[in-house]
Amino acid sequence: MGDLALYREKADLLKALAHPTRLCIVHGLIENDCNVNGIIERLGMPQSTVSQQLAVLRNKGIIEGRRNGTVVCYSVVNKEARRFVNMLMG
Repeated sequence: MGDLALYREKADLLKALAHPTRLCIVHGLIENDCNVNGIIERLGMPQSTVSQQLAVLRNKGIIEGRRNGTVVCYSVVNKEARRFVNMLMG
């Protein structure tokens, strides 16, 4: 069968991406890095909801934020997540 730890790692990645809002955020960030306000505008959701979803994605190592003054710009840094979302979204 193989090492279960590897399967757990892959399942954790899939769980993080399995939420529609997170999937939308990652898909959008693959196309263009963006700050929180841009994500909020695109999704039409409250800042608190978007921040919660960004925290999940950051904690799973899928995205990272770069601070530029008072603005944090997010980008997808996990290559596996990038490949999977691109494949899924065609």
